[in-house]
Amino acid sequence: MDLIAIIKVIILGIVEGLTEFAPISSTGHMIIVDDMWLQSEQFLTKYVANTFKIVIQLGSILAVVVIFKNRFIELLGLKKSEQSIPRKQERLKLSQVIVGLIPAGVFGLLFEDLIDEHLFSLETVLIGLLLGSFLMIIADRYASQSPEVNTVDKITYRQAFTVGLIQCFSLWPGFSRSGATISGGVLVGMSHRTAADFTFIMAVPIMMGASGVSLLKNWQYFTIEALPFFIVGFISAFIFALLSIKFFLKLIDRIKLVPFAVYRILLVVVIYLIYF
Repeated sequence: MDLIAIIKVIILGIVEGLTEFAPISSTGHMIIVDDMWLQSEQFLTKYVANTFKIVIQLGSILAVVVIFKNRFIELLGLKKSEQSIPRKQERLKLSQVIVGLIPAGVFGLLFEDLIDEHLFSLETVLIGLLLGSFLMIIADRYASQSPEVNTVDKITYRQAFTVGLIQCFSLWPGFSRSGATISGGVLVGMSHRTAADFTFIMAVPIMMGASGVSLLKNWQYFTIEALPFFIVGFISAFIFALLSIKFFLKLIDRIKLVPFAVYRILLVVVIYLIYF
């Protein structure tokens, strides 16, 4: 096994884990780290490299499942909440999560080929990074100083659907799913932490679905030679996503979205200067 290749795989897993759920666009960072530096297609071949990126994304998804495991167990009806809840107090329902997923699911199915064919160039990713940054700045500018929705259990169906509509922007590569949905949540009256929690909960089914379909299409690339790279990358992404998400959730209510937006704008400048 090539040690240099394994080190590169670990680095890619770290990048995926650190950036997938932060509102900074994992796509933009993969362009910088992989396309501009590591060039995974040179040691994994093109189709195996694409499959590898799907596998490490699943590592990040698993981290969310671990962090929110009790919430998912409750949503699926496998275990009732252990908290003493007054009869009239609502809890987040699976149906509300589904309502939040419908818009992006419909738009994704309708425009999947168009997106894959026309929106995965460097130029469109830079546009997505910039537009997502502007949305985040607007969200912080108009955020309520005393948001009424300070827990996902207070989210209404209308708010869930509105966040789902705004999540459609993230179909544009570089826009960032978490950047769009957290911004959307803040704009409809959620605290930043509540919007982040709802974002991560919604991310699991939609990312598992997309990743599952992609894996079925690329199952033939799970060869004995490629398996060690997949395993190492998956573990690396899982560990660093776990650390990243926990840190982000502690931080988001304090620093809000603008610092992430500024970072994204600087990222665009760096990529532009290097490529153009």
